[in-house]
Amino acid sequence: MEKVDKLDRQILNIISKNARIPFKDVAEDCGVSRAAIHQRVQRMVDMNVIVGSGYHINPKILGYNTCTYIGVKLERGSMYKDVVPEFEKIPEVVECHFTTGPYTLLIKLYARDNEHLMELLNSKIQEIDGVTATETLISLRQSIKREIPIIPSEE
Repeated sequence: MEKVDKLDRQILNIISKNARIPFKDVAEDCGVSRAAIHQRVQRMVDMNVIVGSGYHINPKILGYNTCTYIGVKLERGSMYKDVVPEFEKIPEVVECHFTTGPYTLLIKLYARDNEHLMELLNSKIQEIDGVTATETLISLRQSIKREIPIIPSEE
């Protein structure tokens, strides 16, 4: 696997703060050509250092006022292979993590309101074969949202 060098990290630091920044501005900040930035970014995409791009959507503007984390317990941990595809069928579920600790899975979902959340819990999530229990945590406010820090290379 190719190495992520100092210039790559500098580029990542800039574009992780503003994915829409023109490559010419990144090139100027880094002291290299725009073509070099384009090649570096494409290489990092190919290496899966950069995964995805796009716009972040504000769920509240679309009417999803309740952000919720749900700890899910399964009959057996190995059932996650069958349960995860069921979560994929629920559009309001935006993340699903196979975890250690008291829950087999931790999911994040957005609901319009508490009534919608209750409908999702009772009519969809708790009806999935293998789900034995759930614990719901409602997020009152997201205080921090950021990418991981880009640490300097050891070169």
